[in-house]
Amino acid sequence: MSDLLRAPAEIKYAEELDWLETVDDGPKPFSWRLSPKMVRLFVLGSERADGLDRDVSQKWFGDRSIVERAIVTLASDRGLLLIGDPGTGKSWLAELLAAAICRNSTQVVQGTAGTTEDHIKYSWNVSMVIAKGQSRESMIPSPIMTAMETGTIGRVEELTRSTSDVQDALISILSEKYISVPELDSDNIVFAQPGFSVIATANSRDRGVNDLSSALKRRFNFVRIPVVTNKKSEAEIVRFRTEELLRRHQIELDVPPTLLDVLLQSFADLRASASAAASDDEKLESALSTAEQIGVLEDAILHSNFFGERALTAHALASSLVGSLARREPEDLAILNKYLHGVVEPRSKEEGGSWPEFLEGGRDAIATLS
Repeated sequence: MSDLLRAPAEIKYAEELDWLETVDDGPKPFSWRLSPKMVRLFVLGSERADGLDRDVSQKWFGDRSIVERAIVTLASDRGLLLIGDPGTGKSWLAELLAAAICRNSTQVVQGTAGTTEDHIKYSWNVSMVIAKGQSRESMIPSPIMTAMETGTIGRVEELTRSTSDVQDALISILSEKYISVPELDSDNIVFAQPGFSVIATANSRDRGVNDLSSALKRRFNFVRIPVVTNKKSEAEIVRFRTEELLRRHQIELDVPPTLLDVLLQSFADLRASASAAASDDEKLESALSTAEQIGVLEDAILHSNFFGERALTAHALASSLVGSLARREPEDLAILNKYLHGVVEPRSKEEGGSWPEFLEGGRDAIATLS
């Protein structure tokens, strides 16, 4: 599947999943393809104590207890709600869990203000209805209904961005485990098969957009995904995603550890500044998440490969950082300019290394955007 722009986890790691199935002798709930222990191992990677004949790569970086609680929830009759700040890996964890459990992570409903109850339940093929009337053949099942019929995992992204009608539709599905189709005279109930569950994600910064009702909250187990604050863990995540990017684009370009340190430190500085800010006007609009950090590095790598000297430089990294984080003008540019002069300039004089070039790149980028 090398012709896919982005292969889902079950395709990307198909060979690894096939192998895990052959060596998995643990008890499996319902129709799961892997046992809970193997699901955890697939997500978090293998250790020497596992005694396997081959290494299994770590794909999600976070606390083991978070993954275990998520897996236990999916083995119950409750839905799983992954909640956290932007860029904490909620969607990626949901995809990995669905891929390991049922080998299908693509039964997804994207929650937006335009998402309707039909996206959660079903809609109709209008031309077939006109020609033959309403029937099961003319019905278009939603990804959630398909997951119910096949006993697999359905996913709802950004649940709190959906309206109350959509959330109410999900309540009946999670509690009753069936969908009624009143338009049909017969065969008008779709029952969930064993193994069906729902993984939803919610952005903690969306609180107040469309708050979840207490009834819907009772039908989910909440698993909070914390922001990565450990520098070593964040470096592993950024490095992992960067290596994926380089392989996807078939780019042979080294990311010097010193530049990765500069990126990590600059985000740490900006987060500290945001925490100390007295008002929102003194904070960058960016959430300064790990995902945005990866985006900055990706932009710098691609620019260096296509328009630079095919080598990542501190100048390109700073330019990418300013270009990615300056979303409001002039507020964000002023905050970044203050950071460069107040933090990066003194550090470049004291420590040297890549910081002087990083300072120059940031100044040039701000001058261009101003």
